[in-house]
Parts: sequence; structure tokens; C-alpha cells
Amino acid sequence: MSVVLFTSDLRLHDNPVLTAALRSAPHVVPLFVVDSGIAAAGFAVPNRAAFLADCLAALDEGLRARGGRLVVRSGEVVAETCALAAATGAGEVHVAAGVSAYALRREERLRSALEADGRQLRVHDAVVTAVPPGAVLPAGKDHYAVFTPYFRRWSAEPLRPVLPAPRSVRLPGTESEPESEPEPESEPLPAAAALARGTASPGLARGGEAEGRRRLAAWRRGGLARYADRHDDLAGDATSRLSPHLHFGSLSPVELVASARERAAGGCAGAEAFVRQLAWRDFHHQMLAARPEAARRDYRSRHDRWREAPAELAAWRSGLTGYPLVDAAMRQLAHEGWMHNRARLIAASFLTKTLYLDWRDGARHFLDLLVDGDVADNQLNWQWVAGTGSDTRPHRVLNPLAQADRFDPDGAYVRRWVPELAGVPGRAVHRPWRLPARERERLDYPEPVVSLEEGLARFRRARGLT
Repeated sequence: MSVVLFTSDLRLHDNPVLTAALRSAPHVVPLFVVDSGIAAAGFAVPNRAAFLADCLAALDEGLRARGGRLVVRSGEVVAETCALAAATGAGEVHVAAGVSAYALRREERLRSALEADGRQLRVHDAVVTAVPPGAVLPAGKDHYAVFTPYFRRWSAEPLRPVLPAPRSVRLPGTESEPESEPEPESEPLPAAAALARGTASPGLARGGEAEGRRRLAAWRRGGLARYADRHDDLAGDATSRLSPHLHFGSLSPVELVASARERAAGGCAGAEAFVRQLAWRDFHHQMLAARPEAARRDYRSRHDRWREAPAELAAWRSGLTGYPLVDAAMRQLAHEGWMHNRARLIAASFLTKTLYLDWRDGARHFLDLLVDGDVADNQLNWQWVAGTGSDTRPHRVLNPLAQADRFDPDGAYVRRWVPELAGVPGRAVHRPWRLPARERERLDYPEPVVSLEEGLARFRRARGLT
């Protein structure tokens, strides 16, 4: 008997955890614990709860089609897992390796508790990431701090084989083997409302492995080939939108990299660019695995003395800064629980370098709403933009007007998300303060919270650049 503890790997295709458990024992108990610690830490938010509920329902459906089902428990993960292992007589518990401080503590506590009861914990790499954290290291150091040399080593690292979904999953207590241990009891599959308080974003995408594989197939057919040229096109929305499925593990990063590399070998420039983005995800995971404190502390301190400006922070959160591209990004986030990657960079730069507000305030707001809100990617991308992370140009400032002219040249993205400006023609939509006073009054749109010149000068003074 083995237990599979599902965490960030809510899939049947290419799941080394499930495959290893099925190879190790004739009966397997697939387990998901609704972790009370996640809620206590403030990470159980409506958008991710809704997506998680979809993923669990899809996982249970896939297991039932193969003769099994998902066992659901609620509470403290270590206690619930150990109790189930004892009740079923399981000798092993299989789980995917994590990288956050929370996941690493949970893993150590689970190992100790199981070993004290004569059982073993089997931890599997290359499940949450394509290349495991620590698999490639620079000489004399415990991780790469700069992406380009990491990417070279990462690109040369062989991937493990992509695994098929299992044909059958046998629980104990089935009718065909009535003398085995009784079938374990399970709570009902949780609904989103039971996982988090609040209402999910109205435009939130659906979750689950079947939906993820449908999106992946469509991406391979259409968007992948054009990705290199169009991934920064804000209005074109030409990114894969697979990040939520990577976060919950309803798609495999190894499968995505292997598939894209196959297309890249055939000369597909879009596939090469997509692989690079997947490598960025692994890069941040290996950074966080080596420096778990980077989730809340500066990776590289710039001795910032961040401003306290509650009204400006509230304007940024609400999409009312007076800078249309920034406001469009924040409103997309509120509506979809997702934001275009280029828009994330612009919104984050505006908060940290134009308003000079603490990156942690922005990262927290993103985690409250992003369905793909991953601690490694979110926190370390925020630090990259803020200049406290791995960026080799830590003082760069993304000018929202220049970014708008380049990545939303006809204003279609802004008009989609800032309907007050829908009637403003051409590129004037990015600079509504230049319109005649009478036209500005009719727009019902705020004046800029700060001039870009003032924000830049303040930032440069704060960083000692003047």
C-alpha cells in the first residue's frame, strides 16, 4: 500500500509521484489535504480556490475513470497524511518536492512523523519544475543569481522522460479484492466557497487537467509559432495563459519544455522563446529554494526607505492612477485574476520606481488576486522589477508612456479595460491629460497621481543616483 499526497501536481499525465507509487505497491490511495495552514497564512484566496476546486474535481474524475478516486481530508497536512497512512497500512507516502520555506518545513515534519511510525517518505523531483532546483549549480555556489548563465546550463540539462497517464489506479477495499484493507473514507470534494471566503473574479478561467490539456493543444496549433513576435503585444493577448495550470500542476513543466523543444528543433522561433520563459520559472524556483527568505526580504538590498502613501497605493490597486496603461493592467487583474506578463512588469515598475512604494505591498496584492500566484515567480519577479532581485540593471525604470507607445500603439488594450477612455482617439488615449479641459471633464478619469519626471527624480535621489 502507498499513499500519493497530491500538492502542486494535480494531474495524471506525466506525474512521477503517482507513477512511482503505482510501481511500488499494488494499491494506491490518492490523497489531497485541504491545508488549514494555507488559510491561516492568508494564501487561501477566492481566485485560486475556484481554480483549485476545478482541478480537484477533474483529478477525481480522471482517477474514477481508472478505477480509483481522490480521497479528501481537511486539516493539518502532516497529521492527516500520517493518520491515513496508518489506517490503510501504507508503507510509503509519495510527494512532489517543493521549494518554498513552507513546503520544505512541511516535508521535513512529514518525514520525521512517518519515520517515527515505521513508514517512509518518498520525495520526487522534476514534478513542479522541469529541472529540479540544485540540479545545475555554478562553481562554489548554491544557486545561480543571474539568468543568462543559468539558462545555458539549464538548456544542456537532460529532461527526464515524459510519463503516460496510468491505465488503472486500484484503491484498497475494491469489490475485486474484498479481503484487502477497507476503502478509506473521504470528505466530499470541496467547492470554491469552502476553500476561501469571498467571490472570485468574474472573468476567471476554468481549471483542471482536461481544460489545461485543451488549452495546451490549442496553443501548440496556433499561438506557439507566433510567440516570439507577439508575446509582448498587450491587445493581441498572444501569451499561452498556461501559467495557472503550471502553478497547480494540472500541466507538467517537463512535458511543456519537451514539446516546445521538439518544435524549436524544427526551426520554430516561437518555441525557442517559449522555452526561455519556462526556464525563467525554473530560475526563480531555484533561487527561492536556496534563499527561502527572499519571499519576504530583499534578495539584494538597495537600502531603500520606501514611502508610505496609502492613497497612492489604493489608487494603484484600484486602477485609478491616471496612467491608462497601468490602470488597464490593474483592472484586467481584478476582472480575470490574471494579467499579461508585459503589463505585470509595467504595473510593478510604476509602483516601486515611479511611486517608490514597497515591492511587498504590490506582491501581496498580486497574490491576493492572481490565479497563478506562485510565491517563487511572484515574489522574485517583483524583486527583479524593484531592483532588489536578480536584475543586472537594478535601477531601470519602465516609462508607462513609452511602454504604451511600443506595446499598445493604437490603445486597444487600454480601451478594453478603461472604458472611460473608449472614445479617445489614437495614442491620445495614453495621455488624456493633454486633451482640452472640456473633454477631460467629460471623461470622468483621474489626473495622474504624480508626474513621471517627479517620480523619476525622487527614485534617483532615493537610490543615490544623483
